[in-house]
Amino acid sequence: MTLSVGPQHPGSGHFRFVIKVDGDYIVYCDPDPGYVHRGEEKMCEYRNVIQNIPHLERPVIHDSTNVTYSYSLAVEELIGIEVPRRGQFIRALASEMNRQIYTLYWLAIYGIFLGHSTMFMWPAGDRELFIDLMEALTGARVTHAYNIPGGVRNDMPNGFKEKALRQIRYFQKRLKEYEDIFYNMPLFRQRTEGVAVLSKEDAIKLGVTGSVLRASGVPYDIRKVEPYDIYNEIDFKVQYMQSGDSFARSYVPFLDMKESCYIMEQLLDKMPESGEVRAKLQPNPKGPPGEAYRRVESGRGALGYYIVSDGKPRLYRVKISVGSFRNILALPHLLVGSRMADMPSVYWSLNYWPVEADR
Repeated sequence: MTLSVGPQHPGSGHFRFVIKVDGDYIVYCDPDPGYVHRGEEKMCEYRNVIQNIPHLERPVIHDSTNVTYSYSLAVEELIGIEVPRRGQFIRALASEMNRQIYTLYWLAIYGIFLGHSTMFMWPAGDRELFIDLMEALTGARVTHAYNIPGGVRNDMPNGFKEKALRQIRYFQKRLKEYEDIFYNMPLFRQRTEGVAVLSKEDAIKLGVTGSVLRASGVPYDIRKVEPYDIYNEIDFKVQYMQSGDSFARSYVPFLDMKESCYIMEQLLDKMPESGEVRAKLQPNPKGPPGEAYRRVESGRGALGYYIVSDGKPRLYRVKISVGSFRNILALPHLLVGSRMADMPSVYWSLNYWPVEADR
C-alpha cells in the first residue's frame, strides 16, 4: 500500500513522505520537501551585500542569527574586513542564544509528536527567556537582521549582561527538569532506544551533519574544527554519543543546550567592557573579483555560504549549504524497515527544519 503522509502542521510543515508499507512495516520512503523559499539564492544576485541580510533570514526565522552569521563571515573574507573584538563576542553570544531558541522550538514540537503536551509547553515557555534577551539586544523578537558584514548592528544595552546571566542560570536548572520528565521517561526511551540506528560509517557516507552526525559517534563541530571569531578562545566540549539511534539523535541537541549555556557564560565574562562592535563600511561595499566559502555550526549542523564576486556591489553567485537538506538524505535509510508507529520519533530525531531545505 502506498501512503502520502503530510503535509501538515505542526512539525512537518509543507513536508510530506510518500511511503509504501507491508503490514505496519515501511518498505519504501520518498521524502518530498516541497517548496517555500525557492529562489532565495537567486534573489541574492539582485541586492547588495547588506540588503541580502533580511531576506536570507527567512528560511530559518527562529535561528536567524546563525543563518546570517556564515554569510557575513564569507562577505568579510571576500571584501577583507576585520570585525572589532567586542563585535566578535556579541556576535557569538547572539549565535548561542539563537541556538537555544531554535532547539527549544524543535524540542517542543518533539513533545507534540510523541503526545507529551507538557514537553511542548515547558520549552515553548522557556524559549521566551531567550526571545526576550534577543529583543533587548536587537530590537526584534523573531528575525533580527543583527549580523551584518563587519560585525553587529548595535551594542548591548545597559544591564544586559546581568539580565542574561540571570536567565541562563534559571534555564540551567530547568534543563534538569526536562531530563527528568522527558528523557528519563520509560515510554520515551522505549520508543527511541535502539530504533532506526544510523551507524558511524553510514552517517559519514550519507554526509549528515550536526547532532545527527554526532549522535552516531563522530565528534565533529564547526566551532572546534574551523573556529570562527572568538570561538578558539572559548572552552567547551563537543557533545556526541555512540549509539546512533533515535534516542541519541534527540539527546545530543539537549546536551548542546547545556554546553551552550556554559559558552554564553564565558562570552559574557570575557567580553571587553567597551569598544566598537562593527567595522565602518563604504556605501554599497564591494570587494575584488574572487570567491569565498565560510560556515558555522547552526542549530541543525554545518551551515555554509559559497559566494562569488565579479568586483561589483552585487554578488555574482550565492550558494547555501544547510543542515536540514543534508540530513534529509538519511530519512529513507532510517525509515525503511521501521514500523509506522516509529515514524514521528525517527523523523523529528533528524533535527530537521522543513522550510530550510528549499532555498
